[in-house]
Amino acid sequence: MNAAPSDIAAVEAIVRAAGTSFYRGMRILPPERRAAMYAIYAFCRAVDDIADDPGPLAERLPALEAWRARVAGLGRGEADDPVTRVLAAASASYGLREADFLAVIDGMAMDAEAAIVAPDLATLDLYCDRVAAAVGRLSVRAFGDASPAADAVAHALGRALQLTNILRDVAEDAARGRLYLPREFLDAAGVPADPAAALRAPGLAAACEPVARMAEGYFAAAFAAMRQCDKRAMAPARLMAAGYREILRALRRRGLGRVGVPVAVPKWRKLLLAGRFLLARGQAGRFGEPGPAALP
Repeated sequence: MNAAPSDIAAVEAIVRAAGTSFYRGMRILPPERRAAMYAIYAFCRAVDDIADDPGPLAERLPALEAWRARVAGLGRGEADDPVTRVLAAASASYGLREADFLAVIDGMAMDAEAAIVAPDLATLDLYCDRVAAAVGRLSVRAFGDASPAADAVAHALGRALQLTNILRDVAEDAARGRLYLPREFLDAAGVPADPAAALRAPGLAAACEPVARMAEGYFAAAFAAMRQCDKRAMAPARLMAAGYREILRALRRRGLGRVGVPVAVPKWRKLLLAGRFLLARGQAGRFGEPGPAALP
């Protein structure tokens, strides 16, 4: 990947400053692919910040449109800052697709145009595809696999991660006037399609339960698709999936309806997952395929 070291350093600094575990997690990648992932993260962070800005909609939508124009220039090698310069280089080297960048922006626009409250299942799936699976489609190419099976991983894993986030953040989202639980499940459980009222509803756990089952199904589909992919390239996706599936399990242990109680994976469990992953890497070679014991 032909990107200037100063641009790569600037992009890495953005990710490090965000204080996210993503910075450490992507350290398992070779340097150039890691730089590509950091640039993808920085792009997603930039457009997400625009969508979440409390300012007027009239100011946010033009900012998202400006990003559409910048994305359109990536394929022509046009760039105006470290993030877009690294993305342009990564697009040329790893086949990152303009359509996937634009899908991410479309997802952020869904959040920017109006607070999402009790979407129907089709709208929720579209939202998950744009804000999560599209990021996955960019990521698997940066990881080193552009096959249909890798896109299948992105399709399933993106939805699994986003649905887990939705279950984890019900109370936080409600404080911002948002409710991502699907209307069909709310209606079936007798939960009002109102963020504040939903938190107090006796049927909230019942409305969350089918979302959890959906996430579990997508995790299973993602791991199945990974077996058809390049073993080395899927190592970061496997690690991400294992960590998030533990969050989902922790949510179940806490109780899906106890949305005001924070949840975290115990430190011992994180260490166990990391140890099993590293052991499997050591047995199979750098970025190799974990044996059965390494898969959660």
